[in-house]
Amino acid sequence: MFNEIASRYDFMNRFLSAGIDVTWRKKAINQFKGQTINSLLDVATGTADMAIMAARMLHPDKITGIDISDKMLEVGRKKIENQHLNSKIELFSGDAETINFPDGTFDGVMVAFGVRNFENLEKGLKEIFRVMKPGGLFVVLEFSKPRIPGIRNLYNLYMRYICPFLARLFRQNTRAYQYLNESAQAFPDRQLFVDILNNTGFSDTKCKQLSLGICCIYTGRKR
Repeated sequence: MFNEIASRYDFMNRFLSAGIDVTWRKKAINQFKGQTINSLLDVATGTADMAIMAARMLHPDKITGIDISDKMLEVGRKKIENQHLNSKIELFSGDAETINFPDGTFDGVMVAFGVRNFENLEKGLKEIFRVMKPGGLFVVLEFSKPRIPGIRNLYNLYMRYICPFLARLFRQNTRAYQYLNESAQAFPDRQLFVDILNNTGFSDTKCKQLSLGICCIYTGRKR
């Protein structure tokens, strides 16, 4: 499904969010400011939007991106090459639930709009925890369900009907954008996800709402 939408994935993200997803991504990456980040892992990197942005904002020695969609990675590699970041960013085919790196490899790990796609959420989080260095920071950017009644109704209308309609209009895989809503609705957001992070072993866990609760940034540390 993600392979099918890879070629216009970035365009649809900007279009469907009216560009606000760029602001969300920058706020998520800003969580690493003030940290010593030499090696950074971007899980479910997709077309490498977060990896490229983090390279510009944080200037780490190395960013590694993993994703299960080969077509998404192809698009990401082209973007990295066009921006002359080959020496900084490397992308691999990889599953969040079986990360092919030794224990304690990365100073930080980030996931943008990807944790809701983990087949086994806790298994994926445990793998992320494993490959982090002690004291490392984990940052998650993910959709959440707004709680303000009017906003919640508009959000549900947009996600359930308008997004798939616009996808069809642009000849995109409509099912992919139906799945976007279904996976966002099913995701255990806010305190539920914080509790899962705590149970996985993360400490100093926090949740910050963005844009009236449409999206949240979660952070946690490896003890």
